[in-house]
Amino acid sequence: MTIVLVGLNHRTASVELREKMALTPYGVGVALDQLRDHVQEGMILSTCNRLEIYALVEGVDAALSELDAFMADLHDMSKDQMQPHLYHKRGQDAIRHLMRVAAGLDSMILGEPQILGQVTQAFGEAQASSLTGPILSNLAARAIHAGKRARAETEISRYTTSVSHAGAILALDHVHAESPNILIMGAGEMARLAAKSLAHRDGINLACLNRTLSRAQSLAQELDAITMDWHQLEEGLVWADAVICATGAPHTVIHADIVQRSQAQRADRPLAFVDIAVPRDVEVAVEDIPGVLRFDIDDLNSIVDSNTAHRESAIPQVEAILEEENSIYYEWYHSRAVTPVIKDLRRWAVDVAQMEVDQALNKLGDVDDHTTEVVNRLAHRLVNKLLHKPTVRLRGQAAESNGHCYAQAVSDLFGLDASSTQPGVQTDQHDHHVREWVQASAQNGNGHYEE
Repeated sequence: MTIVLVGLNHRTASVELREKMALTPYGVGVALDQLRDHVQEGMILSTCNRLEIYALVEGVDAALSELDAFMADLHDMSKDQMQPHLYHKRGQDAIRHLMRVAAGLDSMILGEPQILGQVTQAFGEAQASSLTGPILSNLAARAIHAGKRARAETEISRYTTSVSHAGAILALDHVHAESPNILIMGAGEMARLAAKSLAHRDGINLACLNRTLSRAQSLAQELDAITMDWHQLEEGLVWADAVICATGAPHTVIHADIVQRSQAQRADRPLAFVDIAVPRDVEVAVEDIPGVLRFDIDDLNSIVDSNTAHRESAIPQVEAILEEENSIYYEWYHSRAVTPVIKDLRRWAVDVAQMEVDQALNKLGDVDDHTTEVVNRLAHRLVNKLLHKPTVRLRGQAAESNGHCYAQAVSDLFGLDASSTQPGVQTDQHDHHVREWVQASAQNGNGHYEE
């Protein structure tokens, strides 16, 4: 079994292709249901800048080819059309990639905060579809933890702007009014972040417009802004000096005709559209209207140049954190090869110790509780001390990818695959007896258990 990744992002695909490939929450659920026929475990990360499938598969090359076709089929594209835009990773490279994504190192805007929540959401959606098992569950949890550490322990998300913040700055850069009017279209997270980055600035007038009026009212109340209903769109375009669009609609919502009408009422005032939505909210043709500027998400890179040096200085620290988290995950991943034999070896040792304790106590005759406890504790300590070094070395060999060979050797040497009730094989009754012995031997005279 191998972890693999097939994906596309802002580096490999144009905004046109990315908006075509973007999945709604419902679409993610449908895709996950279809994905289960192709993988052992799976997770789909769909954002405005990436679509990635993480999967646990057998037969890596065949599985990657199958996942290429799956990606193409999601939007009725041919495999040949899709492949030039895809990247493929396997094993350690796939693991490292997810951690880099969660930490914000692979984002269009380095260190942007939204991606960590999006990875968390993708994991939750895969869990809800019963498509995650121990391998991807542990990986996603480790990646999310790595992302949180990166933001808490470094400056990767300080001195930065998210896509929303960058959009707000771009809007302000292209308005010249002393007290500009900014119309926020949408009421989701992207719109809220853009609006909040403007709300603290003096002299800016904000208005919130959304298809669902109650959501626009809620956002406006939070920002001390005015509210506009959807049917007031043309009125809002006449009022605004800049429009930040982030509706999350699956299609264009601002067309050239309504912009043309609004411009006729604006007395030659320029109007700037900053479209941070994918799929885009604003029809491309509006940029041909005199006095109108249109920017989309691919124009945002220039906004963050001034902060790039600050973020890049944190990259080595973040990469050190990711290497730590990757090592922890990889050690766990490989230790799975030796965990069963370690458990069997401990059962075998406990069984042997218990039999010897029983024989010794029988030979001693009528012994008091204190003597019984001392003998049990002695046996317990001997088991722990004798097994400690072999256990550590078995896990170490597992981390070096030698776990299976060493696990098999230990199993053969100690006869751990025996099928009798001799030491190494347990019945339910015997298991209960061993648990009682372990508890008793771990308890000291004050009624407390050893750490």
